[in-house]
This record gives sequence, structure tokens and C-alpha cells, in this order.
Amino acid sequence: MRQIAASFRLLFALGVLLLVVSGTGRAAESDPVTSVRDTATLVSDSDTIGPGKPVRFGLLLRLRPTWHTYWRNPGDAGEAPTLAVTLTGAATGKADAIDWPAPKRLPDGPLMSYGYTGDVLLPVSVTPAAGADQDGKPGDVAVTAHAEWLVCAAVCVPEEGDFRLTLPAGAPAPSSQAPLFAQAAAARPIPSPFTATISPDGMLSLSGAGLSPQTISDAWFIPDTPGVISQIAPQPLKVADGHLTLGLKPQDGFHAGAALGGIVVLRDAAGQESALSVAAKPGGASGAIPAAGAAPVAGGMVSAGWPRLAVLAFLGGMILNLMPCVFPVLAMKALAVMRLGSEEARVKSALAYMAGVLATFAALGAATLAVRNAGLSAGWGFQFQSEGFVAAICWLLFAVSFGMLGIFELPVIGAGQSLISRSHGLISDFLTGLLAVLVATPCTAPFMGAAIAGALAAPPVFALSIFLSMGLGLASPYLLLAVIPGFGRLLPKPGAWMDLFRQTLAFPILATCVWLGWVLSRQGGGDATLILGTGLLALGFSGWLAVTARARNTERAARLLRVAALLAALAPLALLPLLPASGPPSDGARASASDTEVFSEQRLASLRAAGQPVFIDMTAAWCITCLVNERVTLGSTRVRDVFTRHKVAYLKGDWTSRDSTITAFLRAHGRDGVPLYVYYPPHGEGQVLPQILTPDLVAGAVGG
Repeated sequence: MRQIAASFRLLFALGVLLLVVSGTGRAAESDPVTSVRDTATLVSDSDTIGPGKPVRFGLLLRLRPTWHTYWRNPGDAGEAPTLAVTLTGAATGKADAIDWPAPKRLPDGPLMSYGYTGDVLLPVSVTPAAGADQDGKPGDVAVTAHAEWLVCAAVCVPEEGDFRLTLPAGAPAPSSQAPLFAQAAAARPIPSPFTATISPDGMLSLSGAGLSPQTISDAWFIPDTPGVISQIAPQPLKVADGHLTLGLKPQDGFHAGAALGGIVVLRDAAGQESALSVAAKPGGASGAIPAAGAAPVAGGMVSAGWPRLAVLAFLGGMILNLMPCVFPVLAMKALAVMRLGSEEARVKSALAYMAGVLATFAALGAATLAVRNAGLSAGWGFQFQSEGFVAAICWLLFAVSFGMLGIFELPVIGAGQSLISRSHGLISDFLTGLLAVLVATPCTAPFMGAAIAGALAAPPVFALSIFLSMGLGLASPYLLLAVIPGFGRLLPKPGAWMDLFRQTLAFPILATCVWLGWVLSRQGGGDATLILGTGLLALGFSGWLAVTARARNTERAARLLRVAALLAALAPLALLPLLPASGPPSDGARASASDTEVFSEQRLASLRAAGQPVFIDMTAAWCITCLVNERVTLGSTRVRDVFTRHKVAYLKGDWTSRDSTITAFLRAHGRDGVPLYVYYPPHGEGQVLPQILTPDLVAGAVGG
């Protein structure tokens, strides 16, 4: 009996010990969230928490066979997990930045994903601050967390969980889960000891001691962000002593001249893998291993890609002459050409016009670069996102149109030589070039997108040269006509018809004023429209005073009327500060059609994860090219039928007012202005369509 009693006491003691041990082990692990696909818990590397002492928490996923979840860049499909941890009670703090372990490549047919299989820990680090007891348990710290993750096999299933731990305050003491955090830390990429460069055509190069064919048997690159390279394309490897190159296939988001971040995984002859975190700087030779000891070429894009960008900029500038937004000013230049007689006069006029174009392009380019370097978002046509600029241009064109109609010429325009003065002059030509560029900036002609993106990624001197190439393209047709021998003989003889022609050309300019008024109403609403109309009224009153002054017999009365006319003409400038600051257009303004959704990165990601085709339309109310495409092509019955038949989701982003999300999307696709059209086929890479759309082109891209 004594032996039996002793055995019971021993078993009881062992049971108590097991309970204590198991209780201690579970203290740093939450209750699980379980599904048929995985089990998720929140774990801590410490059993206690002390203010000022970093503590790590992690989402521990135990995935069933065939299932996987994703890295911060999920690849061609998927969504990165999120984890938000909050501490309350004796210590407080928050954290949501995951310290990502290096992912695996997960090819699936024509797609490549990056993620994890089996067991994976996604940790975050919190440095607690001292807090007050909120639980009625002195010294306890309540740890709550919310996590969302996507698990995929043959299908993808979004999952989420809320977790809770209660840990006592005290000096950090390693928990039974601490080894998991050590393993996760060991799996994190380490900073690369090698110099990394990326060439304009996507050749990634590493240079440094230890790289050789004997030490490297294989290597691959995983980018930090999607859309930069083709993630499924082969990455040809070349290794020489001290150098390694990987041939990447650039995609829409690849910016020549911009740094490229990600992970390079090196595999040695024994099959061991090392993940290196790299931030490749622009430079390096395309398709070649640099010579030993060679340093990265600063501004590699400039030496390799500048001539191409300059040619694209020139062609884009030439085509800009055909865009509808430039037509009113071209009409004014057509009238000016007809007024000129001698070849010498035409050449001087063309040179003055070109000087105005180039000066304005240089000023806009410098302003855009300055805004970008200040950390703000700006792209081509960014000044049209300012209500003040839109109103000022509308007032200026309104005054110009009245002068072309011969009704009156405002004093502020008549000073010096006006844009539309009947007595032609070089100042007139220079200012016409200036106005041509200002009204052209809402449009992005073919070839301009790549040129502008390259310019904004280049050093300032080369960037300005690309903007000047664009200006030279815009001015070149008029310059060529001016220097063609005998061109003057082809012009009709001057006569009374010219006054009628000049007056006729005023109406496209008035139509532009109507369009600008609509743009301003979209940006600032009814208050902005009221201020615009008040300015137009002041300009009309100024003109009437100027006409009345000319009819007065006494110089004193005429002088007073001219002063009053000048003050009335300047009155709109005093109204500019009253314009309301605009926010993003309302959902109804941004996506008016019933089958059109407002663009968001989250919506795009969810549609692509579901395998639905998506058409992205990045537009703005001040972009005439965008409006023409919407009316003629995207709103056509054929395109709408194709979208319906193929179940294409139509996402529309409105850049009329500044929107950082749209700006980021434009930059990711190598653009700094609208329009931008991208079609995503089911489970495929995005295809950037031309700026000028036709129903056949869009239907062909969709497959219908």
C-alpha cells in the first residue's frame, strides 16, 4: 500500500509539474485560429514585458501541405499578410512592420509568386513604454493583435484572426518560442557585401571578392515591388571572378535610371542558399560583365539611354502639334504666318516663337524637378491641378479671343505687344510660344510618356535637355515652314478675308474657355465657378472702359478711363486667393458610369487575385486627349460590349486634383502624366496601351 500511495504521490507531482510547464509554455502563445488549411497563433519571444526593453511578437502560421502564403511582394498574384500588435496595461506600444524572412519562389504555370510553405513566423518588434494598469491585474500587460493573410493552393482563401496574450511585467525572459524567432532572424536577408548596379536594359550586376564560378552555382533576383520585372522570365546568369550578372526582363514599372531594390539569392556548389538584400544603383554596361575593378557608372542611364529619350521627346513634341489641346494656339500661329511677307520676317518670327516654347518648357521642367526633389508629387501638366492656374489661363484666353474678334484689346495685353496684335512683332511670337506650351501641358502625346519619365529620373542638366528636345519638336513644324524657300509664294494674298478668318479663329479659343470653366467646376465646385465668372465679368468691363476711353475727346477723361480699365483688368488677379482648395473629386465625379469603379490599389489587387481581367483608365478633366478617348472609344458600344462579354472590370482614376495614389501608379508604369491605359488579362502582366485609343485597339487587347 505504501508503494501504491507513493506511486500516486509521484504521479500527482509529475502531473502538477507538467501543468506548470505547459502553462509556462503557453503563456507566450495565444489560443489558435484553426481552419482546414492552416493554424495560426500569436507568439512572443519573452514571457515578460518591461518598459524600454524590445519584445518581439509574431504570427506563427502552420500551413497544411500544398498551401502557401505570401511575402511583402506577393509576385504576379496574391496579397501580403498584415499583423498589427497593440500593448495596453502596465506597458503600452504598437507595431505593424513585419521583419520578413526571405521567401521561396512559387511558380504556378505562367505566374510566379513569392511566399512561404510549411511553418513560417512573421515577427514584429515592439519597444514598450510604461503604462497604467487597465485590467485590474497589477503588473499585467494585455497584448492584442489582428492579422490578415491569404492562403492559396488550387484556390485562394483570405483569412484573418484576432489574438490575445496576457504577460506579466518584468525583465525580459526568453520564452519557449524564442528559438522560432531566432530561426526567423536567421532566415532574413542580410545586407549585400557586394556592389550592385542595374543597367537601363535590366542587367543586374554584383561586384566583389568571393564571387566566382567555383562558389556560385545558381542565383536569382526577387524584387521588392511587383510590376518591375517579369517575375516568371528566366534570369540568365554569368559569373566571373569578382563579378556576377543576372539578365532581368523589365516591365512597365521598371524605370531606367532609378535604383532597384530586392533580394539576390546565391546558391553554392553544396546547395546552400544565401539571401542578400540589395539596392542596385543605376549604372553598369548592358549585357556585359564589367571589367575587374570597374566602378559603377554614375548616371548610367544618361550615357546609355539619353539619345533615345531625346529622340522620343522630339517626336512627342512634334505630335503634340496635332493634339486638340494645342489647336487654338496653332490657329493663332496660322494667322500670323499669313500676315508675314518676306522670308526674313518669317524666320525671325519662327525663331522668336521657338524661343518662347523652349523657355517655357525649360521653366516647366525646372519647376517639376524642383517639386519632385522637394518630396512632393508632380507630373506632366501638374500646374492644371491648381485652381488658380486654370482660372488665370481661362481669363487670359478669354481676353485673347475678344482681341481676335476685334471687339477690344485689354490694356494689360496691349502693353508691349500683344499675343494677337494686328501689328506683328517678335514679342508677340515669343508670348505665343509661351501660351502654346501652357495650353499643351494637359495633353500627353505618343512617345512623351517614356521621355518625361526618363527626364524626371535623370540628373537635372540632362533632364532639362530632354524637356528642351520636346520643346524643339513642338516648335519645329513652324520653324521648317519659315525656312522653306519659296514658301511665301504658296500663301494666299492678304485681303479682307483675313479679318473674317481671324474672327472665326476666336471661337475655338472661347470653346477652350468653356472647357476650362468645366475643369474648374470639377476641382472647386460652385464657389470656384462663381469666382471664375466674376473675373470674366471684370475683364469684359475693362474692355468696355478701354473702348469708351478711345471715344473721349478730352485727354483727361480718356486717361482716367484707361486707368480704370487697367484696374478692372487686374481685378481677376485679386480673386485668385479666394478660390477654394480642392480635394479629390467625389466618387460620383470620378466614376460616373454605372459599370465603372473608382480606382484603388486594393481593388485592383483583389480583382487580379480573383483572376478577373481589369482595364485601368487614368484620366483628368483637364486632359482633352483623355476626354476624346472616353467619348470616341471607351464610351463606344463596341468597347462596352467587349468589356461586358469578357467581364472586364473598369477602374477609373481621376487625377484632376492631386492624388498621391494615382501619381504613384503613374510612376510605377513609367509615366508622369495622363492619359494612362493599362489592361490586365486574367493572371497576366499589365499591358500599357497607347495614349490615342481606337475601339479596334482596345477590343484587340481584350481579345474581342
